[in-house]
Amino acid sequence: MGDRVRSALFANLTSRNVLQDANVLDAFAGTGALGLESLSRGAKFATFIERDPTAAKTIAENITTLKLQNRAKIIKTDVANWTKFAKEANYDIIFADPPYDNLQFSTVCKLAKYLRPNGLMILSYMSGETAPNPNGVVVVDKRSYGEASLVIYEKIRLSGSKPGALSAFWFREKFASFYSL
Repeated sequence: MGDRVRSALFANLTSRNVLQDANVLDAFAGTGALGLESLSRGAKFATFIERDPTAAKTIAENITTLKLQNRAKIIKTDVANWTKFAKEANYDIIFADPPYDNLQFSTVCKLAKYLRPNGLMILSYMSGETAPNPNGVVVVDKRSYGEASLVIYEKIRLSGSKPGALSAFWFREKFASFYSL
């Protein structure tokens, strides 16, 4: 993800006031920029998933340099493999920024189950592609920035699922702007 897109993304997340004390998953971490930026903006903890040993080493060095060892963890595997053994970790924010030459949308869809209710999953993908529709989440924002597009999904509970669940009225009110276009 380029600097311009990352800057716009974090402006969006800051306006939503979701970063403070968040538990973040940076899937397909690469340089770890998304997780590290989250930590710098008040996230409580970041987990980085990165299969490339060189990239994972760079993330580890940056975590040490920034003295974030007690607020970060690196898992050295690919995301598809991680979803096979990961427990329900309940993340507040999941960043999914897979390589554009291998978007792995089926793997991205599996990540949604690791979100807490009202948690956000942000997918970065190549403009012109069709973003997937993972089960259990709704699209709350979608934007294009030249060759890159971002979609933000939110995990919701429908009424009747558990105490404190969101009502159908809340759902209609929250997404009324999408239906009035």
